[in-house]
Amino acid sequence: MKIRIIEMPLDFGGNRHGSDMGPSAIRLAGLKQRLATLEHEIITSFSPIDIHPQEYESPGRSDAKYLNQIVEACQVLATQAECSINQGEFPLVLGGDHSIALGTIAGVSTACKKQNKELGILYVDAHGDFNTHETSPSGNIHGMCLAASCGYGLPQLTQLYTTNRKIDPKNICYVGLRDIDPKEKLLMKEAGVTAFTMSDIDRQGFASVLQQVTSFFKSKVDAVHVSFDMDVIDPMFAPGVGIPLPGGLNYREALLLMEEMAATQMVVSAEFVEVNPVLDVRSQTARMAVELMARLLGDTIF
Repeated sequence: MKIRIIEMPLDFGGNRHGSDMGPSAIRLAGLKQRLATLEHEIITSFSPIDIHPQEYESPGRSDAKYLNQIVEACQVLATQAECSINQGEFPLVLGGDHSIALGTIAGVSTACKKQNKELGILYVDAHGDFNTHETSPSGNIHGMCLAASCGYGLPQLTQLYTTNRKIDPKNICYVGLRDIDPKEKLLMKEAGVTAFTMSDIDRQGFASVLQQVTSFFKSKVDAVHVSFDMDVIDPMFAPGVGIPLPGGLNYREALLLMEEMAATQMVVSAEFVEVNPVLDVRSQTARMAVELMARLLGDTIF
């Protein structure tokens, strides 16, 4: 498989700085070498945009901070992601904060539509990212990216790259939720997304949830994009993330999820976001991100 690694060191979407260094931390943790052991052809694309430090930019409106900068960056990323799919490659995007999902999803969905493929999204995250500028308590766009991809929110976000809705919310499946804002929860339920929270995992067991997740995609879509926020993992295993929250997935659960998604042979693209080396311990989180990508791209224990 041809894998195009696209680095997107964008951290304008949230309050906590450091995720802009995530791509370089993942690179230094040996991503290219790890994937090469799986006999993939690796094509590396360093950041396709010139990103100024957040401290030297104006946040603009308070209900959607750094809107113009994020839109500009994600437009470029969308082009890169679509071109990669069109060329028969697997775009693997390294964030950055989760606002980059706006660009990845826009590009991948556009390519899938041209191929008459129904796209689904596996959203592995502690948070819903389903706020709009009207419901967000913070105004941080990394918490609006999936709602905007479904057509909710500011036109600058919902119409990014193309004017049409990027993804049908009924084709979205969450795993690992444990922190959702009240109004965000209402919008998610209204939209009709499928969600497996950490409480669902506790009640049903992870094996049962995995079976339901894979069955969900096999019954609904032709292709899957995996959007993986490292804060879904418990900080005991992944301390270097944007918003660490206790009670997340453990190391084996995260790896097994990626292994099971690889086994579906439906995954056409992925992004891994919110690695923050400023908060990491001896590159623990970056190394884990590399291992997760390897499992998603075909590595097995035996």
